[in-house]
Amino acid sequence: MKVRTFIIAALCLLCSAALFTAGCKKAEVKPPAGLQVVTTLFPLYDFARAIGGDKAQVTMLLPPGVEPHTFEPKPEEMIRISRAGLFIYTSKYMEPWAEKIISGIDSRTLRVINAGARVSYRAAAGKGEHEAGTGVIDHDHGHAHTGMDPHIWLDFTNAQLMVDAIMDGFVAADPANGTRYRQNAVSLKARLAALDQRYRDGLKSCSTRKLLHGGHYTFGYLAARYNLDYHALSGISSDSEPSAERMIALVREIKSSGAAYLFAEELLSPRLTETLAKEAGVGVLMLHGAHNVSRDDLSRTVSFFELMERNLEQLQKGLACRAK
Repeated sequence: MKVRTFIIAALCLLCSAALFTAGCKKAEVKPPAGLQVVTTLFPLYDFARAIGGDKAQVTMLLPPGVEPHTFEPKPEEMIRISRAGLFIYTSKYMEPWAEKIISGIDSRTLRVINAGARVSYRAAAGKGEHEAGTGVIDHDHGHAHTGMDPHIWLDFTNAQLMVDAIMDGFVAADPANGTRYRQNAVSLKARLAALDQRYRDGLKSCSTRKLLHGGHYTFGYLAARYNLDYHALSGISSDSEPSAERMIALVREIKSSGAAYLFAEELLSPRLTETLAKEAGVGVLMLHGAHNVSRDDLSRTVSFFELMERNLEQLQKGLACRAK
C-alpha cells in the first residue's frame, strides 16, 4: 500500500473512533499514565525503556519476529504514533517509510526523534567495499537505504550517541522529569561503555579475525570496531539474493581460511547458511542483529545487553579466542 492510502485509512479510523466515543457518553476512557513513547526497532525500545523508567510507557511498532527491512506499517500503527508524545526511529536508511508517515500525521503534541542523527555512518557494502576485502557485493539496488549501512547500534559507541538523542527527546517532551531521564541515560551509557570494553578484551586474542557470515551484511559496524575481517554472503537487506558465484566464493573462503564455523543470524532462516556450512565442512553459530526479537524473548523482557553478551560468547567460540 502507498503511504497516502495508509494516511487516508488512518484518518477514517480516527473519525470512526471519535463518532463511537461521542455516542457512548457513559463510557469514560482514562488516558494512560506517563509519557507515551513509540519506537520502531528493538534497540530503540530497550534504550527508551531504560531512560523512561517508571515515568514513561514505551511500545515497539515492529511486531515480534518481523524483519524491519520489509516491514510495512498499517493504519492502526499510524494512529498509535499520532497519539504518542514521542516517536523514535533509527534513520531514513533503516526505516525509509518513517519520515513519509510522519509528514502525513497532524499532531501538535508529537515529538519525533531520529536516534541516528549524531552517528557517523559507514558506507553500505558495495563495489568499493568488495574491493577493499570485505567480501560482499551489494545486490540491494532500488532499496531506499542503499548507500549507508543502517545497523549503527552494533557499534556501542554509536549506541551511546543514540542514547543521547533519545534522552534529549524525553527531556523535551517531559521536562518535569528531565533530571530522572538524564540520570538514567548516564547509567545506560556507562553500561554500553563497559560492554564495549568487554568486547575489546574478549576479542583481543583470537586465532582468526575473519568473521564469515552466511547472511546479509549486518555486522559491519561490529567488525570495524573490533578489527575483524567481515565477509557476508549478501547485501544490506535481508531479502537481497546472493548469486551462485558469491556462494561458491564464500565456500572457498571458508575452506581457505581454516575456519571452524560459519555464522548465521537469529530470526532469519539458517537454511542457506547450513547448506554452505555443510559444503565447506564447518559448523554453524548464531549471532543476533538485535533489529527485533522473538515473541518469547519480548515476553520475558530480554535486553539488548543480554543479546550482545550472547553474541560475544558466540564470537569467542567461532573465532577461537583465548580467555584473558
